[in-house]
Amino acid sequence: MTKANRWAWIISLVAITGAVLVLSFLLSVATNNRALYERHYVWLFWVNVAVAAFLILVIGIATVRLMLRVQRGKFGSRLLLKLAAIFALVGAVPGVLIYTVSYQFVARSIESWFDVKVDGALDAGLNLGRSTIDAQKDDLANKTKLAAERLGERTTDGRAEVQPLTLERLREQLSAQEVAIVGANGRIIMSAGSSAGSLIPEPPSPMLLRTARSARVVSQPEGLEEDAASGTARVRALAYIPSSNFQLAPQERYLMVTQALPATLAANALAVQSAYREYQERALGRIGLRKMYIGTLTLTLILAVFAALLLAVTLSNQLVRPLLLLAEGVRQVAQGDLTRKPVFGSRDELGGLTRSFADMTEQLSEAREMVQRSVSQVEGARANLQTILDNLTAGVIVFDREGRIDTVNPGATRIVRLPLSAYRGRRLDEVPGLETFATSVLQRFELHAASPEAGERDHWQDSFELQTASDRDTLTLLVRGAAMPQGARLMVFDDITEIVSAQRSQAWSEVARRLAHEIKNPLTPIQLSAERLQHKLEPKLAGADQAMLVRSVATIVNQVQAMKTLVNEFRDYARLPAANLKPLDLNALVHEVLGLYASAQEAGRLHAECGADLPAIVGDGTQLRQVIHNLVQNALDAVSEREDGRVRICTEAARTEQGDVRAVRLLVIDNGPGFPDKVLKRAFEPYVTTKTKGTGLGLAVVKKIADEHGARVRIANLPGARPAMVGAEPVPRGAQVSLSFSKFAPADSASDTMVVATSTAEARAH
Repeated sequence: MTKANRWAWIISLVAITGAVLVLSFLLSVATNNRALYERHYVWLFWVNVAVAAFLILVIGIATVRLMLRVQRGKFGSRLLLKLAAIFALVGAVPGVLIYTVSYQFVARSIESWFDVKVDGALDAGLNLGRSTIDAQKDDLANKTKLAAERLGERTTDGRAEVQPLTLERLREQLSAQEVAIVGANGRIIMSAGSSAGSLIPEPPSPMLLRTARSARVVSQPEGLEEDAASGTARVRALAYIPSSNFQLAPQERYLMVTQALPATLAANALAVQSAYREYQERALGRIGLRKMYIGTLTLTLILAVFAALLLAVTLSNQLVRPLLLLAEGVRQVAQGDLTRKPVFGSRDELGGLTRSFADMTEQLSEAREMVQRSVSQVEGARANLQTILDNLTAGVIVFDREGRIDTVNPGATRIVRLPLSAYRGRRLDEVPGLETFATSVLQRFELHAASPEAGERDHWQDSFELQTASDRDTLTLLVRGAAMPQGARLMVFDDITEIVSAQRSQAWSEVARRLAHEIKNPLTPIQLSAERLQHKLEPKLAGADQAMLVRSVATIVNQVQAMKTLVNEFRDYARLPAANLKPLDLNALVHEVLGLYASAQEAGRLHAECGADLPAIVGDGTQLRQVIHNLVQNALDAVSEREDGRVRICTEAARTEQGDVRAVRLLVIDNGPGFPDKVLKRAFEPYVTTKTKGTGLGLAVVKKIADEHGARVRIANLPGARPAMVGAEPVPRGAQVSLSFSKFAPADSASDTMVVATSTAEARAH
């Protein structure tokens, strides 16, 4: 064990001993066990004196050693002296202050216990209790005397004509506990209402009987002594019963009435008597009590102050050594010296602090080297990244968490044909000409954050139409967005206008080629051959045969004309008219189209669930009617082979966390076989279909019309559905097609210019 540890143990034992003694005293006082304290007061006093002497000796030795160090000028001695003085001051000043206040409090409070007012109050309380009991005693005596006189009037020839029932009535009238007739020798002759403890009431004492014989009536309280049993406090009255006969030696009879005192009154009377007696005892020994309290308080102060001084010297010595090491180390670090510093050898927190400081300086040295290397690497990486961004053909824009433009590459400026670099620190919708594009991109970011689709967990991809500043060209941009740390957002976009245009041209060229080759080219020879047959054979036939020939040729010609019309409609698909956008009530449009499917609704195969309070969207009623018709017809075709086939068409509003409408959705859901994987990947391309009949242009038409309206169309199989295996029975699963409209009509214009579907005939025509 080191020297410092030995000192720590000695000080701890001394402090614990003193604390135990002081707590013993406080415990004895707190429990009001004054006798125990007085028996052990002498040895407790001398033990405290011995402890105080020992502490004085230790403090003297420590003070002498500290002064010698200061005189020799050792480094840190002044700091040690300063810390010792601070600790001593912190320990001594509060102790002296508390002692002064406590001394005044104890001295004055003990005197206040025995104040004249307190003495008078106790006397008044005692007299009040006595007067209350005396009043009740006198009242019972008067009532007993009157009752005895009434009983005497009913006495004849020395015999008591009073019956037990009469005594019981008398007891009830007097509200007494017991009523009895007592003979001259004190024997109980007759009683009523005896106590539960015995059948016969307790006879009066000879003294009470003698007093009643001389005074004719007497009463006294019983059970108010401190050693009396609980609940026995009562008042007993004894009155002489006069006799109306003229015998020479009439027999004496007395009426004894016992009435119980209220329990509260008895308890209070006993409490006042006990308090008054204890007060008188303490008043006699108050000088000794004050000396006892003040003496113990003084000894406790000495113990506390000396312990504080000793701990101040010891702890100051323990604290100053590691602090000096730290001070020297800090001075060296401030000068730029990051070499490893010396460590204090103790295992406490201060020693750990010096070790941590030494490790910190070493880590700082390594970190400084790493920072220098990292700065060089970051500068190089930044230069490389800037070079890559400058040479990218795609546009790159980085937004900060507030949505302001942070980084822009030259490719973005080239694609949108605007100086985006000049708008750094501003929002994208503040760039002239990009307001609509910025709103659409922001909505797409919010939609991805709120309900990302499968495959869009990390980023999203979508195409947008951008009208250039000259309003002459429309750009098709393929935009990819991703969330970055700390709320930033990244947007990368390419101009795919030419690619889209080429794809469309190629697709519709292929459609026209196939239609001309497969359908339209054979139609003309068929029509000409039929007309030639009619021309050659009609003159040679007569009657029914001639009529049949004419009808057959007419049928062939009419069907050929219908086929030509159908081919022309497929060819004209590529030239759909531009959408005439007006405010629309989507729910009304859905109900109008569903009027064409009344039979399916009556059969329970088609059901509509329209949401309430949907805002008016902006769209072309004719084109959207065709979209709803195509989707509903495709869904009914998908469930046509199932007896339990069901189709639901729903409208709903997608809202933000604040309750604002973000999009209006149209959903068509069926419980059919769903889409195969190959159709899911190419569903919106022409001629992609699973039907044995049809052109495969249904979803392609829906996609084109949705693009015209700035809406987003999505198809998906229901959750948990799996495609059927080859050669196995079809697995019913279901599919869902949804359109999300994000363009809404203003509230005022929607109420005034709401466009409702025109007629069922027009819907059927389209």
